[in-house]
Amino acid sequence: MFFWCFPHLQTAVQTQRGAQKMAERSLRETAKSHPRKRKRTKPKTSSKIQQPTSNVREFQGRYVQEHHLGKGGCGVVFAGYRITDHFPVAIKHIPKDKIPIQVTDENGKQVSVELAIMLKLAAEADGSVGTSAPVSLLDWFDFGTELILVQERPVPAVDLYDYIKENGGCLPEEKAKVILKQLVDAAKDLEEKRIFHRDIKSDNILIETGSDVPRVRIIDFGLSCFATERSRFRFFYGTPIHTPPECYWGKKYRPGPTTVWQMGVVLYEALHVGDFNTETFLQKELKFNKHLSPHCRNFLDACLTNAPKKRPTLGDLQLHPWLR
Repeated sequence: MFFWCFPHLQTAVQTQRGAQKMAERSLRETAKSHPRKRKRTKPKTSSKIQQPTSNVREFQGRYVQEHHLGKGGCGVVFAGYRITDHFPVAIKHIPKDKIPIQVTDENGKQVSVELAIMLKLAAEADGSVGTSAPVSLLDWFDFGTELILVQERPVPAVDLYDYIKENGGCLPEEKAKVILKQLVDAAKDLEEKRIFHRDIKSDNILIETGSDVPRVRIIDFGLSCFATERSRFRFFYGTPIHTPPECYWGKKYRPGPTTVWQMGVVLYEALHVGDFNTETFLQKELKFNKHLSPHCRNFLDACLTNAPKKRPTLGDLQLHPWLR
């Protein structure tokens, strides 16, 4: 769950007025779908979210916080469980002074865009926690100096980075295909919801390992934003060594081509020993596995095309022969 925030992050936020207006509209829609009084339901049957509370005792009465899971530039995450049924949860603490991106809600208040996006995903869920690729938000609290996001914690699961290491440092092509197919479908679904994750990488992808077929879950929307196909961004948010070439060269970048580039980065790291590095790639010093099938290599090369306009769309990737 680690991520990096560039030092000019706050300046970047101020330049993205179009995305902010969209976020405000989405927040209003989300607020309408969350009335103030709502019965709590078990996570397997509903993803409705209660209104926030600032009562620490109420939080402690609902959840038990356990061991530390991860720390990033914008928050700390702990494992825990819900007291009523011992349902596993991940509890994310976000200091108010470290929220990287904020939007204005219907009351004119600045709120975390991560929270706004998680609420939007919860409002548009099909009614069952655990059925979507993004992990579900179960509850949230506002303690004044920090936000607490309580999310489902898939068990058993491991992030893709560790999953690859546990499988010898790289995955067989067929196993990588199973993961990439799910990841592309999930990214396409987020795109249709006008959500741009911006930092899809192996650390932010959970792999549920409770069945024969690994299942993909997406986590950490801390650097995400609301965007459309026409949205343009100048300042890069995410992992520096995964910067798409257009951003590396100081040009504006778009959600679709950037996400497709990230699909290529994830696939490269799944099929090769070692991390992907854009600078090394641009210098043509990155080595590729010579034993990949022609369709797989074509998929990888298409995602990692230097010119963003020449990259396929996420819809194109869904129809690629390698994933069929």
